[in-house]
Amino acid sequence: MTAGHKIAQKTATGFQTSPPVPQVTVLSIYMNVLNIIFIITGALLMMANIYRYLRFLYTTTDVLSSEDMKDKIWKNTAFLLLIFFFIGYVFIAVFSRPDFMMAMVLFWGSVFVAIVLTLMFTLLQSAKERSIEIAEALVGVIDARDSNLNGHSRHVQELTMMFYSYLPAGMKREISPISLSYASLMHDVGKLGVPESILNKPAKLDDNEWEIMKKHPDIGVKILKPLQAFDNISNWILYHHERVDGKGYHLLKAEEIPLAARIIAIADTYSAITMRRSYKDARTHEEAVRIISEAAGTQLDEELVKIFLGIPKEELEKCIPEQLEY
Repeated sequence: MTAGHKIAQKTATGFQTSPPVPQVTVLSIYMNVLNIIFIITGALLMMANIYRYLRFLYTTTDVLSSEDMKDKIWKNTAFLLLIFFFIGYVFIAVFSRPDFMMAMVLFWGSVFVAIVLTLMFTLLQSAKERSIEIAEALVGVIDARDSNLNGHSRHVQELTMMFYSYLPAGMKREISPISLSYASLMHDVGKLGVPESILNKPAKLDDNEWEIMKKHPDIGVKILKPLQAFDNISNWILYHHERVDGKGYHLLKAEEIPLAARIIAIADTYSAITMRRSYKDARTHEEAVRIISEAAGTQLDEELVKIFLGIPKEELEKCIPEQLEY
């Protein structure tokens, strides 16, 4: 019997020949590794997108980012979708064998999300910058109505933000810098409701005039009331003339006064002392330091005064706006 007959006989009796072993090419190994690299890179980029979005949610809790329940639902939904996509990246990378097309879709999808987030952050920042410029123009009109202000509101804003930069981290976390910037700039907006005869009086006010002047924080809150975005900072404006000993306009004391209002009060006091008014000359930085030191613990918050007086003189002098004349 020939060899061919023997092979045929074995096949007929049940013996099967082994299937051909697939050949793993270098190109297929390279493509699989490349696919995994693209997916892992996309997953890492998506993780970075989640981190940036969380920072966005945290840093936009300010006067320009007030939101209703509908906005919160959309923001939370977007966050959950980012988490879902990230989990999808990890699942595909670990438990699947994606082809090149899938790897490209996942990678460029994460790049697209990163681009959209960047555009959103940039547009929001631009809107905030334009809004503060409009507010500054409005305050300029207010200051022009009162010769005694003459840039005072902008001066207080600059001082307040310089003060903020020197606050300890714990205090900074309690206050949005953008909201603080707006509140310090708009703290005297209520003087729009004070008669010009009182605002421009070239002498100290009598008791009746002073009672009218003391209403300007309340008037300011009423003026800003139609703007819902300012609800979060209305108390900062309303209580910026409170005293820690409880003898201020609304008789609040110590911790009852919002932290931001206590900060603005110190900046406002320094500006009032060092700027020229129709009824007084400007005083020096050294005189302002002495007066503020004496007011610590009674009119002004003692801990905040220590921080403020720790700011170098040259830094405070940088806060003087160009239009402010002494």
